[in-house]
Amino acid sequence: MKSVHFILILFIASVASFAQEKKWTLKECIYHAIQNNITIKQSELDLQTSAIVKKDAIGNFLPNVSASTSHSWNIGLNQNITTGLLENQTTQFTSANLNANVDIFKGLQNVNQLRKANLAIIASQYQLTKMQEDIALNVANAYLQILFNKENLKVQTQQKLLNTKQYNRTVELVDAGNVPKGDLLDIQATMATGNQRVIVAENTLLLSKLSLAQLLQIEDFQNFDISEDDMPSMLSTVLNETPEAVIAKAKENRTELKIAETNVALAQKDISIAKGAYLPSLTGFYGFNTRASNSNGYQVVNGVPYITSPKPLFDQFSTNKGQNFGLSLNIPIFNGFAVKNNVARTKIALAKSQLAKEQQELDIERNVFTAYTDTKAAKESYEAALQIVKARELAMQYAKDRYEIGMMNIFDYNQSQTAFVNAQSEVLRTKYDYIFRIKILEFYFGIPLIVKQ
Repeated sequence: MKSVHFILILFIASVASFAQEKKWTLKECIYHAIQNNITIKQSELDLQTSAIVKKDAIGNFLPNVSASTSHSWNIGLNQNITTGLLENQTTQFTSANLNANVDIFKGLQNVNQLRKANLAIIASQYQLTKMQEDIALNVANAYLQILFNKENLKVQTQQKLLNTKQYNRTVELVDAGNVPKGDLLDIQATMATGNQRVIVAENTLLLSKLSLAQLLQIEDFQNFDISEDDMPSMLSTVLNETPEAVIAKAKENRTELKIAETNVALAQKDISIAKGAYLPSLTGFYGFNTRASNSNGYQVVNGVPYITSPKPLFDQFSTNKGQNFGLSLNIPIFNGFAVKNNVARTKIALAKSQLAKEQQELDIERNVFTAYTDTKAAKESYEAALQIVKARELAMQYAKDRYEIGMMNIFDYNQSQTAFVNAQSEVLRTKYDYIFRIKILEFYFGIPLIVKQ
């Protein structure tokens, strides 16, 4: 029994260890967010609602069929429906009816309702895609922020180790009489500043993990981590394109513009539906009815009237059945300007949709051009940061050599060291800023953030 418990404990420990060692890739993060995000789930429900609306539109072409039946008791002086005489009696009466009607012509409103329902499904699909794209961008941004914070923590940790080595070296120089003893105090202050930077970097990394974990609907953010090997590529050919080419491609692919175009088409269908109320409507109808009663009958034989017993129930249903069918034409003449005003409202809605579409095109042009120039600027900033960090590294090494031979004071040496650390951080910042901006520009160009399997 103890061995079983021991094996169970090992199994649980191994599962927990595996969960903690789980490293999420960018693709896994995006897919998980798309599957679990609440906003996306709401858009999926909207798409299901649009499908139901289409079923309603299809149902408008089908006949409406209804059946009814009733059974009543009549007590007192009532007319006998068989003899036509007034009698003081208690009778029971049963009737059954079946009615059907179908729209033959309704100003093409049913046709346009179905077309509008199909467009509404397309609009809902576009809206769902737009939500997925927005979530993917947010996840990618949060993912890159974690990668940046991880590398920044490495830089600060490495600098902390260098500060410790420098402190030990300064102790040797003080003991040798090459530098004053007061330099140790400056080095200690530098070490304390380095320790503080490490703590800040650790907290910033933890908060960035929390941010991404919340996007993914993951509660255990403290054990959440991403793969450092899944670094998005910095190589891209999009900057080889002209801004005009990227804008033209974006107008072909961007979902928000497709949503705006679909909204215009929906508004046009609303006008057609509203105008259909001006036209006559033609309806076909059919009715079937029958009845039965428990009242006595009335029959004349050789000129002599006789009271007869009620016929069997189903015989009465067969004898008393009747049918009616025909066409009903409704011609609208005046309805208090209701149709006219409704058409006017739909035309205004169409104009607003067209303006929204034009504004969306302008927004895409502005956003793409801004993204293009920002990406070029980010690339140049990253390249400049690389040159600066190389120069700062050489300057720090030169300052270190001068300090160790007593030709530079500790303040100037610390300044050079701080400038090198800041230059390293700037390289990381410009690097991830460039990666994210190139991904946005590729996104506008129609290149997805991740390639679906």
